[in-house]
Amino acid sequence: MRAAEETYTHGHAESVLRSHLSRTVANSAAYLAEHLRPGATVLDVGCGPGTITVDIARRVAPGYVVGIEPVQAPLDGARALATESGTGNVEFRIGDVYALEAPDGAYDVVHAHQVLQHLTDPVAALREMLRVCRPGGVVAARDADYAAMAWYPADPRLDRWLEIYRAVAHGNGAEPDAGRRLLAWARASGAASVTPSTTVWSYATPAERAWWGGLWADRILTSAITQQAVDGGHATLDELSGISTAWRRWAADEDGWFAILNGEVLLRPAG
Repeated sequence: MRAAEETYTHGHAESVLRSHLSRTVANSAAYLAEHLRPGATVLDVGCGPGTITVDIARRVAPGYVVGIEPVQAPLDGARALATESGTGNVEFRIGDVYALEAPDGAYDVVHAHQVLQHLTDPVAALREMLRVCRPGGVVAARDADYAAMAWYPADPRLDRWLEIYRAVAHGNGAEPDAGRRLLAWARASGAASVTPSTTVWSYATPAERAWWGGLWADRILTSAITQQAVDGGHATLDELSGISTAWRRWAADEDGWFAILNGEVLLRPAG
């Protein structure tokens, strides 16, 4: 399985899943919402712990939704979420975005949230997603753009956080500044048409700062990024510890503000 052989920069530590578990259609896939009609069949690529997937399933019922990941790690939690919420029209499987186990035109909607930025060949992934999308259906992708992230107040340790993260991602053969590239990747995939858009996540209230700053204060020390940064020679543990402290200081600052630019594309398959 090719996708399983690639490196997911974040890994699946609790500090990573804490972020993923907050995601819904409303806050992470609003650009796709109008296409999630009752009766639609949907493939959710890189479903993670399944919060967006289960939300999609509710919206398209009695349609059916399949969520896939290249590894098992997040799928048990996704299945538990579906069971706990009583969502029966969804299933979660191991799958490879480069070789999807579905015939041509199998799905009305194929969706990938924050996935392409972690792949070594995002155009090939989009081509495969288009293959399994029926004529008249839609492929949707949304990715953050790390180099476009902005925050206040300035702190050189947070500047280093961004430098280190981007170096780790590039070392994995991935593109952390994916948001600005989605349109180009989509055009290269052979889609019949592409509709681009942009949305922003922002964190500025005390609760938002505590959540975002706290999860990154933990993530830089407890996730897959930690070892990749050290093993790759991008940072030392002492430096990462200082970055963690900077995140907590930012979260406690009443003037603290953080914004994440996300690129989005809706692709129509040919035919």
